[in-house]
Amino acid sequence: MHFAQYYLDCLSQASYLIGDETTGRAVLVDPRRDIDDYLRDAEAAGLRIELIIETHFHADFLSGHLELARATGATIAFGEAADTGYPIRRLRDGERIYLGADPASATADDADTAAAAAPSGVTLTVLATPGHTPESICVVVHEQPDAPEPYGVLTGDTLFVGDVGRPDLLAATGLTPEEMAGRLYRSLHDKLLTLPDATRVYPAHGAGSACGRNLSTETTSTIGEQRRYNYALQPMPEAEFVRLVTAGQPATPGYFAHDAALNRDGHPLLDTAPPAALTLDEALAACRDAGAVLLDSRPLAAYTEAHFTGSLHTGLDTRFAEYAGSVVEPGTPIVLISDPGTESEARLRLARIGYDQVLGHVPDPAAELARRPDLVTRTHRLAAGEAPPADAQLIDVRNPSEYAAGALPGAVNLPLATLPTSCATLDPDRPVVLYCRSGSRSVIAAALLEARGFRDVRDIVGGYEGAVSACG
Repeated sequence: MHFAQYYLDCLSQASYLIGDETTGRAVLVDPRRDIDDYLRDAEAAGLRIELIIETHFHADFLSGHLELARATGATIAFGEAADTGYPIRRLRDGERIYLGADPASATADDADTAAAAAPSGVTLTVLATPGHTPESICVVVHEQPDAPEPYGVLTGDTLFVGDVGRPDLLAATGLTPEEMAGRLYRSLHDKLLTLPDATRVYPAHGAGSACGRNLSTETTSTIGEQRRYNYALQPMPEAEFVRLVTAGQPATPGYFAHDAALNRDGHPLLDTAPPAALTLDEALAACRDAGAVLLDSRPLAAYTEAHFTGSLHTGLDTRFAEYAGSVVEPGTPIVLISDPGTESEARLRLARIGYDQVLGHVPDPAAELARRPDLVTRTHRLAAGEAPPADAQLIDVRNPSEYAAGALPGAVNLPLATLPTSCATLDPDRPVVLYCRSGSRSVIAAALLEARGFRDVRDIVGGYEGAVSACG
């Protein structure tokens, strides 16, 4: 058996290539949009990708099923409850997919031989596991169809290492979080926890993903380890589980509903051309005439020292795409302010969440900032322990669970992911002081408020951790 996990740190996202080395038949599960790694590895291993399985409609990234189907001719498959805007194969609960020898697929010429044969080789079993979304499935992997124990199970967003899928995302529109949590409880207990303890667990996400609140940095585990250590799998009534998994989830980034819809309905294929080079005057004209935003992807230190007034910020050395999707409305034209040589990476990361409207980039931001000081602003930052203005609005932009674990006195929790709408509750004429855990998200938030016309915006260097250390 060929089994490979592809883990993308910047999105905490995992996909899987599974193949039978005897027949050369393979499937790809939960692909990202840039597919070259899969194609290269499949060719090197002598595999043909014949089926693309999506465990559900992903909300946090744009899937690569359409790109991969175009490149390979493979069929796209979802759980039976999925309804899409393009042709798919619907996978039934309990259905078996044979990558090895399958008598049912034999030709008429060898029908007699096939009738006497039994399936062999790598075999997949589909489990319908609604809860994170209605159409969610898991895929059990067997090295042989009659193996006493499975090799592993691909759990999508149903079960993570250390957590379970959140039941409140917009991909499940029309069903309450409580209804979805009840389905999730039954999927976990009636399906996944019936697998042997030695079964390896391969989830679709790891630590940092907004699809759960307590994901481990480990990208694999076993059913037995999760049965023992995962807080959501401890013995408890369904009602207690529902209460537990519907409380304290991370704020949902604004692009999630956009991506879920594109993954369901279809989207244009990935454009891999490098972004066009624009002069500063062309970039400013795009902002004025086409409603574009300047998105500065340089490191935090460079941005805070000098940036174009009104530009948004999320550093390429952080969770760039997720934060960009939190502060930039889907469909907004974007001009990149990137360090030379990083603009193509920035464009690719935006494309991975379906932000394809990149008009171009300014090739040498440092030179342009030096040339046009009239357009330049410096971020106002408070040192850890420095007193904010007496009438300041103190805003904690961390997630609710972080805020609940400890916050600065008088701080109001407005998570970064919801700030584009929740900032309407703030007074733009009064000072605003922002903080996060360590100082990265607060700079992103400060840039957003400055672009929205707030007159006096500051953030706390070192965030909550720095402020607590300075006071203690």
